[in-house]
Amino acid sequence: MRIAVIGNSGSGKSTLAAGLASELSAATLDLDTVFWEPNQIAVPRDPALARADVAAFCGGHENWVIEGCYATLAAASFPFSPVLVFLNVSVETCVAHCRARPWEPHKYASKDEQDQRLEFLLKWVSSYPTRDDDMCLKAHRLLFDAYAGRKVELTENIDAKVLLNGLRV
Repeated sequence: MRIAVIGNSGSGKSTLAAGLASELSAATLDLDTVFWEPNQIAVPRDPALARADVAAFCGGHENWVIEGCYATLAAASFPFSPVLVFLNVSVETCVAHCRARPWEPHKYASKDEQDQRLEFLLKWVSSYPTRDDDMCLKAHRLLFDAYAGRKVELTENIDAKVLLNGLRV
């Protein structure tokens, strides 16, 4: 099975993706790892290279789960016909998840560095409904609505097993 999960930062994408990958014995790709230049703070990679990396990942695995907030990168998986999961939970849920988030060593050199950036993250997460970028509610809604393949929108967090049971029906 191939699944692409999109949503706001803190929506539970990584948790859901990890559960799905575990249940499916599938490869996973956090889109942050292809969007940003390695070992550089807040430096995006060339978008064409990032999209090519997504396509190479999807083409290189039979079963996979990708997750992230980048609409354009999620769309790069569409030629591989994933199930698109739009995790459209409340901003309040996202903020609470961000506050409770454990250290993410693939994103930050230390827990202290992550904590120093928390206030910026919370403001950014809270602006999800009003921002106008590739990672906003509007971009996710347009992507979801335009996708002709199988898709599901979730307005609350659910267990990966529950989602998979629903998809297998």
